[in-house]
Amino acid sequence: MTVKHVTSRDNPLLVRLRKLAGDPGGYRKAGEVWLEGDHLVSAFLHRGGRAPQAVITERGWENDRLRELANQADAVAIVPEALMAGLGTLESPVPLGFVVPWAGAGAPRPSEPTVVLDRLQDAGNVGAVLRSASAFGFTQVVAIKGTAALWSPKVLRAGMGAHFALHLVEAADPSVLDGLRVPLVATSSHAAQALHEVRLPWPCAWVMGHEGQGVSADLMARCALALRIPQPGGEESLNVAAAAAVCLYESARQRA
Repeated sequence: MTVKHVTSRDNPLLVRLRKLAGDPGGYRKAGEVWLEGDHLVSAFLHRGGRAPQAVITERGWENDRLRELANQADAVAIVPEALMAGLGTLESPVPLGFVVPWAGAGAPRPSEPTVVLDRLQDAGNVGAVLRSASAFGFTQVVAIKGTAALWSPKVLRAGMGAHFALHLVEAADPSVLDGLRVPLVATSSHAAQALHEVRLPWPCAWVMGHEGQGVSADLMARCALALRIPQPGGEESLNVAAAAAVCLYESARQRA
C-alpha cells in the first residue's frame, strides 16, 4: 500500500474523480466507479471488494476507523477538505471515498431470482428498488435500455450498498429476457387477480415499469403473470419503488 498527500486541484486523480462525480454515466467510459462516503466503502469491503485507490481527507486520516478503512485500499491519497468537497455530490463533503473498477454491463444469469427495470428514469427509484431486491432475496437486477445509470452517484447513494450484493446487468435489450429460465411477473392495475391471491413462482423475475408509462407492451407480452396491488385507500397507483417493495416482499413472505 502507498500513501501520499495530494494538495493540487489539478492532480490527475482528482481531475478524473470530478468528471466521474459530474457525469451520471461517466463510469462506463472511464471503467471505474467513485464510491462516495464511508457507508458505501464499508458495504463494498464487507462483500469482499478490493479497491485500487482510497481518497481521504486530512481530518478523516486522523480518525482511527476511517484510516483503517482507507488502509484496505492498494493506494491512499490524503487531501484537504476543500479538495474533497469538489469531488462530492452531497451538500456536506464526505471524509472518505474509494475508486473501484466497473465490472461492465454484464450478462444475465438465466436462473437467478431477478428484478427487471423497464426504463425507470428516477435515480432515487432505481436505487430504492435495488435495495429492496437485495433485502428480499433477489440476486440479479436487469436494467433495460433507457433506465437510469445503475452506478451513477445518485443511484449508489439510494442503494445504500445493495449494489455489492447483486449481479447487475444494464443497458440491456429486451431480447435478453428470452434467455431467462424463470417466469416474468408484472403488476397492472387492470389485472383480474390480486397479488396476495396467487401462489407466486420461485424463482421469478419481477418486471417494474417506467414511472409514467408502466411496463411496455412488449415486456408485458413476455410476462407469465400480471397482478394488481390492492389499494383500499383508493389511490390510482403506487410509486414504482413502493410497488417493487410490496411485490418483492410478497415473494419473500410466500417463500417463508
